[in-house]
Amino acid sequence: METDKLKRRTFGRLTLRITQLALASLPFAAAAQNAPAPAWPTRPVTVVVPFAPGGGTDIAGRLLAVRLGQKWGQTVVVDNRTGAGGVVGAELVAKAKPDGYTLLIGNVGTQSINPSLYKLTYDADKAFAPISLFAELPFAFVVNPSLPAKTPKELIALAKAAPEKYTYASSGSGGSPHLTAEIFQQATGVKFVHVPYKGGGPAMSDLMAGHVDMLFASILETSGYVKTGKLRALAVTSAQRSPAMPDVPTLAELGVPNAESGSWVALLAPAGTPQALVDRISADVKDIVATEDMRKALIGQGATPRGSTPAELQKTIDVDKLRYGQVIKAGGVRVD
Repeated sequence: METDKLKRRTFGRLTLRITQLALASLPFAAAAQNAPAPAWPTRPVTVVVPFAPGGGTDIAGRLLAVRLGQKWGQTVVVDNRTGAGGVVGAELVAKAKPDGYTLLIGNVGTQSINPSLYKLTYDADKAFAPISLFAELPFAFVVNPSLPAKTPKELIALAKAAPEKYTYASSGSGGSPHLTAEIFQQATGVKFVHVPYKGGGPAMSDLMAGHVDMLFASILETSGYVKTGKLRALAVTSAQRSPAMPDVPTLAELGVPNAESGSWVALLAPAGTPQALVDRISADVKDIVATEDMRKALIGQGATPRGSTPAELQKTIDVDKLRYGQVIKAGGVRVD
């Protein structure tokens, strides 16, 4: 009997002590829960651009990097990691530590096209945390001025009269300029000959030299040559006219439906990056896009300013992935 009483007293004191310790810890738990997030960034942030310097994605990415650095009070380093249509740079970010210090300047190619073209070492659907769109890069449909076609319909008539006579350049097999041409051919029933180049620069040079007949490329890359008469713009491929090329109508306006295409530039992080940090960076990007000087800078470069939420960016990726996957399958597109 005495033994039982002793056990009950001991158990009671132990329970009381545990309760006291639990109650004492509550203020500390609450304080930890309500504590502010760790300061970020406390060191330079690297933004990986998976393409060579000078292209539309690179130029837009550098504009964003400068403004983010100003906003964060830290250096934002642009690291160009080229190869395999953007796969090399995207893979680097996919496998980076998800702490906000390594981000990706992605585009329609890296996020929506490459999963249908390449055997990736990462799961494209799970490897990234979308942050925000930054800009759309509408394409211009440009031809050498010697080509006897002033409108898309005139070119379609020429191509149907002589199938596979006319050639189009691209910055490489499987890229968005190549697939934009595929979309145009599938929408109109014409057949051109594809001449892929290793980059947009050589493709543009050969177009102006008359070695190829046409090219779909970003307005950023083409507007200067159109203004000087070295190229002729037949149309833009976006849904609306570009503010950087307002006098050039859309394909739809010119009676060519279902041929809309183009690219976009967005910021992404490795999957697993804290959502609070993703949301903060997304808000910062939207703030930057909304400023008048950034809007003017983007439009001056041939881009259309556009911010978004992470969810809106993910929807854009998914919609384009489905569409371009169908284009790739229908056209039998393969990478070199």
